[in-house]
Amino acid sequence: MRALITRPREDAEELAQELRRRGLIPVLAPLLTIRNRAGVVPQLDGVQALLLTSANGARALAAATGNRELPVYAVGDATARAASGLGFDAVENAGGNVEDLARLVAENLDPKSGALYHAAGTRLAGDLAGRLREDGFTVLREALYEAKAATELPAPAKEGLAEGSLDLAMFFSPRTAAAFVTLVTEAALASACELVAAYALSPAVRDALSGLPWRAIGIAARPDQESLLAAVDADYSGA
Repeated sequence: MRALITRPREDAEELAQELRRRGLIPVLAPLLTIRNRAGVVPQLDGVQALLLTSANGARALAAATGNRELPVYAVGDATARAASGLGFDAVENAGGNVEDLARLVAENLDPKSGALYHAAGTRLAGDLAGRLREDGFTVLREALYEAKAATELPAPAKEGLAEGSLDLAMFFSPRTAAAFVTLVTEAALASACELVAAYALSPAVRDALSGLPWRAIGIAARPDQESLLAAVDADYSGA
C-alpha cells in the first residue's frame, strides 16, 4: 500500500517513518517549500513567552535567535516536539488548534507580565493574535518564514496517479489541498483520484479537496498528526 505525503520536506520524514511502521510505503511529493526570511531578527525585550503555531515556525525561530530560555506555547504535538528538539527549555503543548492555544495561554499567563511573540509565516491560519488581544494580551506577530507553493505536480505524485499505484494521500492544510486539486487538474489526472482515498486534517482541508473524485475522504478526529494517522489505521491496519 502506497501513501502520498504532500507535506513540506522538513515535516515529511517523521510522517514517513510512522507510515513505514504501519507497513505502508510513503511517497514524498512536497507541495510547499519552506524558506526562512533573511535578515529578520526577533526583538524579545519585554516578551514573556513565545507562541508557535507550526513546526516551521519553531525551526525559523531557532534559526533567527539564540534565546532558548523564554517559555514556548506550542499549538500541538508536532510543533512542541520540534521546539523541544531545537533546545527550547520550557515547552507547553496546547494539543490542538489555534483556539486551544489561545485558551492555554490565557489560562497560564498574565497580560501584565509582558508581550507575547508569535513566530509566524507570511500566511496565517486562524487569528491567534486577535483572539489573545481580546483577552488583553499584547501580541507581537512576525513572519519568519514563507511557504512557496509548487507550480507543477511533483513527479512522484504525477507518476503514482498515472500508474494507479497510489492507495491513499494525506493532507494537512487547506492551502496544500487546494494546490493539489489545481495541479492534478492541470495535469489531466483528476480521474485517477477515483482509486485514491484522501485523508484530511480537518473539515476545512476536506472542503479544499472536494474538487477531485476521491474514492473516499477520511477526516482526523482532532487536527493533529496522531489523529490523522489513527484515521488511516482504522482503514489500513495490518495492510
